[in-house]
Amino acid sequence: MHTLCLRYTLDPNRIDAFRTYVEDETPVIRDCGGRVVGYYLPTDFAGPTNIAYGLIEFASLDRYERYRETLAADPTHRRNAAALTESGVLIAIERSIIRRHGYAEGSAATREEAAHAAP
Repeated sequence: MHTLCLRYTLDPNRIDAFRTYVEDETPVIRDCGGRVVGYYLPTDFAGPTNIAYGLIEFASLDRYERYRETLAADPTHRRNAAALTESGVLIAIERSIIRRHGYAEGSAATREEAAHAAP
C-alpha cells in the first residue's frame, strides 16, 4: 500500500475555503481511484494553525499514476482546484509518497471510549 501525503500550507484566516475544497474534492478523488484516508485540518488547540494534511491510499504506484492522469482530466477536479486557488487560502503544497508498515488495529479513541463505557 502506498499513500500520497499532501502537506498544505494555508492562510489560517481562510480555512473555511479549504474545508469547502476538501468536501467538494473527496468524491472526485474516490471516483478517480484514490482511497481517502482523511484530511486533517489545523486547530487553535496546539501546533501550527496554517498546516493541513491529506492522505490518499493506492494499492500500487501504477494505480497512483493512473489516478493522477484521471484526476487531471476530470472537469470537476479542475473546477475545485481553480476555486481553491481563487480563494487565496492555498500558499503551498508538498507531495510525498509514503508506505504503510503494519496496520492499525483500531483508533486510540475507540479503545478509550470502550474503556469508559464499561460498567
